[in-house]
Amino acid sequence: MTQVFALIFTAWPSCKAMQRACSSSSTGGKPIVEEFFLATQSDAEAYFGRLNQARELSRRAVQSALRNDAKEPAALLQAAGAIHEAELGNPAQARQDATAALSLAPGRDVEILAALALARSGDAARAQIIVDKLNADFPLSTIVQSYWLPTIRAAIELNRGNASKTVETLQVVAPYDLGNPQPGYWTLYPVHLRGLAFLQAHQGPAAAAEFQKVLDHQGLAQNSLVLALAHLGLARAYGLDAAKDPSVRDKARAAYQDFFAVWKDADPDLSVLKEAKAEYAKLQ
Repeated sequence: MTQVFALIFTAWPSCKAMQRACSSSSTGGKPIVEEFFLATQSDAEAYFGRLNQARELSRRAVQSALRNDAKEPAALLQAAGAIHEAELGNPAQARQDATAALSLAPGRDVEILAALALARSGDAARAQIIVDKLNADFPLSTIVQSYWLPTIRAAIELNRGNASKTVETLQVVAPYDLGNPQPGYWTLYPVHLRGLAFLQAHQGPAAAAEFQKVLDHQGLAQNSLVLALAHLGLARAYGLDAAKDPSVRDKARAAYQDFFAVWKDADPDLSVLKEAKAEYAKLQ
């Protein structure tokens, strides 16, 4: 297993290298955690804005887990894919994937990721039902009570347009901002939400500080979509004050360029990319 993880970190972020790792990760024809390799590659594709490929790899990862009768890992992978969809502007697909994950294996970690996807895709009612269930089922769990429940509640408030409530709700999470909670991969997600809330409230410097925090801890974020979107968040934060200060406008342009460099081969029809290009054009 140690060799498997070493291979993963050597391969990332090169998707071609990851493909070679996937194809070679077998012994005597028996796959070694094939779903983990596929899911990691899916995350990398999402990071680079290639959602179509990320979606296909996620589907293959889920199917691989199911072939091994690993329903909970399959559900976790599907729920993680739902968050990709929500963050990249596909709420209907996010809700569909979250629902499928919950139907497959409604355990604690699956419920956490599914609720987050539902909250970010606008289904506050269903997200709240899961929040209430998690709250009742895990009253003494620090990771649930002090990290994930506030994060999900904040996501609900953010999608309702309640920026100040979002920031207030995330205060309890602040001591754990740089933690690595389970389920993993979505490390720094509360920081991401806090940045989005400050953007929503038109508080540029505060938003910039949150997105910069993500960028300053790339080792924690690894190939998370949150890291790629931090470049865009930082650009938008600077953009709020770009008209007042030419130096801030230059910072905004540079941050947009950093984002476009990461997403240079992104799916061209992504709404996030189209919006970013339109915003950047206004700065010229």
